[in-house]
Parts: sequence; structure tokens; C-alpha cells
Amino acid sequence: MSGIKIDREKCIGCSACVGVCPVGAISMVDGKAIIDMAKCTLCMSCVSTCPTDAIKVIRQTIVKDMDINSYKGVWVFAEIEEQNIASITYELLGKAKTLAKDLNTYVGAILLGENVKNLSQKLIERGADKVFLIDHSSLKHFISETYANTIINLIKKHKPEILLAGATTLGRSLVSRIAIGAYAGLTADCTGLDIDKERKILIQTRPAFGGNIMARIISPNFRPQMATVRHKVMPEAVIDPTHKGEIIEENFDESFVEKRVKFIDFIKEETSKVNLAEANIIVSGGRGLRNPENFKLLEDLADVLGAAIGSSRACVDAGWIPYSHQVGQTGRTVNPKIYIACGISGQIQHLVGMQSSKVIIAINSDPNAPIFKVADYGLVGDLFTIIPSLTRKLKQLKNK
Repeated sequence: MSGIKIDREKCIGCSACVGVCPVGAISMVDGKAIIDMAKCTLCMSCVSTCPTDAIKVIRQTIVKDMDINSYKGVWVFAEIEEQNIASITYELLGKAKTLAKDLNTYVGAILLGENVKNLSQKLIERGADKVFLIDHSSLKHFISETYANTIINLIKKHKPEILLAGATTLGRSLVSRIAIGAYAGLTADCTGLDIDKERKILIQTRPAFGGNIMARIISPNFRPQMATVRHKVMPEAVIDPTHKGEIIEENFDESFVEKRVKFIDFIKEETSKVNLAEANIIVSGGRGLRNPENFKLLEDLADVLGAAIGSSRACVDAGWIPYSHQVGQTGRTVNPKIYIACGISGQIQHLVGMQSSKVIIAINSDPNAPIFKVADYGLVGDLFTIIPSLTRKLKQLKNK
């Protein structure tokens, strides 16, 4: 396992490393620097700062020490939104059932929070054979370090061979920390998961090089095999009220609380009437809108359709609309029944996030725009004429 060592003979007690450590893992004792490896994240800032080269990186392999055959189970982290289970969790449970069947093992779900025990049955009905529950007041609000410390302890105790989480803001913050603490491989933003049935390992597929290729990644030597998965790329597990499961209640260790972090408040962004990730209809705009004020055209159309507003990366980078509306490789992956692309050229980075939509309608003045290659219906023309006309016609039909 990797680590950092300070040569006390070379250390001159200058404290330069203390100032650059972002997690407060270094302190001075008797005029020499010491590192608290429980806090250290191996960012290596101290190594390059030390003027005497007293800080050295130690790299060791732990492959021989890890009995990977003792790890069993496909686990899913159950993400909570406003005291309800997020739909990404059900998508992961659906895939977990398939993976577990191929590995001849069980499906597990990690449920953390305060007053969340009542949610356990929902996870069981969606396919969880075991729910690892920790219900404690210290877990009421998500603090990534506290949650990570808690889950790492569960991993060490129960040894799952696979751990999945949503590629959400919360999931990305959490699982990267778990991977460090558990010394496990992690593949982010997966769009596909399968089992190599001969080797009994997880094949993780994700877009790479701007979406131009699909990379297949494996972690054959370490456990658990970990992946975050994009929302809306997998179907939800069906509800089966007859499915039986076991609730395993674990105790919470107060030492897992990250005392340097305090939850103050959560301010929810209220920029859209409809949740983009859950929307059945999405109206998206690109650079063809010319300026941010013209998103009002899309908002009028969305109001008539009961749709959410999406955007290309170019509009977000220009500051026209918040990042939460971005669809694409570096934004949201969506799977609505209808996706209306207005003034979006259709570069591969955007297509990765929306090409699985059931029906794609493209409006663009350029007849050679790449978006038309994936569109079911294409309108070549001026969107400033087409969209208002479409909105008026839909209003007339709605009012009949």
C-alpha cells in the first residue's frame, strides 16, 4: 500500500509542509514534522514543497495480502434525496441483480441516514437481498468524509466484491474517498457494466477521449471493484413485493465523524420547474440561440409541454444557463421520451448524454449538422421562427 515517510534526520523543522497540507495531516512535534496517515490523502503537496527532500513516497503492493476469493456480493449505495431513495439507486439495483446472477452471489444495499429504516423495504422490493443499515443522527446530513469512513468499515467487515454508486454530485464525492480508504480500483461515469464469466470480474465501460471510443476497464487484483454509473443509462429494477430480504443493522462509530466539517445549510437550486434527470420531455438549446435571453423561447415551449430545459456545454461555459442544465459527456445523461434539440450542432460530447432518448427532434439552420444523424425528426430552418410557431400551435391544441 502507498504511503509517505518523513526522514527525521533530514527534516529541519521548517514547517513548509504544514502550510501546504490541504487536510491538516501534518504537524510539528519536538521540532520535526509528523504525518497522520489516517488523514493523509496522498496528494503529494508536501513532497514537492520540502526543501531537504526529507519526505519520501513509499509504494508497496498489497496484492499478495488480499484474498479476493473471500469477497462476495454486489453492493449498491442507496442515495437519499429529501428522505426518499433517489431513482439512480433503483437503476443500479436492476443492474446489480444481473451481475449478482452471473457471479452466483447476493445483492446488497448500503442505507445510511437518520430515520431511514422505513426505506429498507423499498430496497428489498427492488431486489436487495441484504440491506446494510446504519440509522444515526450523525448521518442525517451527507458529509462525504463521515459517510466514506462508515462505508469503508462496512467493506472491511463484510467484504463485497463489487460496489456501485450513482455518478451524481454526491456519489462522485463519496466513492472516490472510499476507493482511497479501501485501496480499490474505481471507474467513474460508466455507461455499461458486465461480467467476464470466465474470469469472474467486472467489466466497466465508459466513454473516453471525448466520447470517440468506449473504454473497457477491469480491476482484477483488488476488491471491491468499484464504479460510478451515469443516471438514466440503465432501466430501474421492477418492484417485486414478494421478494424477501434481510436487514442487517450496524452500529455507528462516533470516531468516523469528520469533526473538521460542519453542516450549515442546504440551498436547493430552483432554476427549473421540472427535474432534468427525471423529465419525460426535454427542450435543449445550443449556441444557435445566439444569446442567453433567447432561452425564453425554449422556456415558453417547455411550459406548454411540461418539459425541462436542457443545454449544450457551450451555453453553460458562456454563462448563459447554470451547469445543472447541461446535457452531455461532462453534464447529465438523460433518457426522456422526447428530446428537442434547438440550435445544437450535435458534437459527440453532447450526443453521449442524450442519444438514448426515445424520440429526438432537431431544429437547426444547418442541414449538415451532426445532430440530424441521430434525429428521428429534423426541421431545417430558423429556430426563431419555428419555435414560436410551434409554441403557438401547441397552445391552441392544448386549449381546445
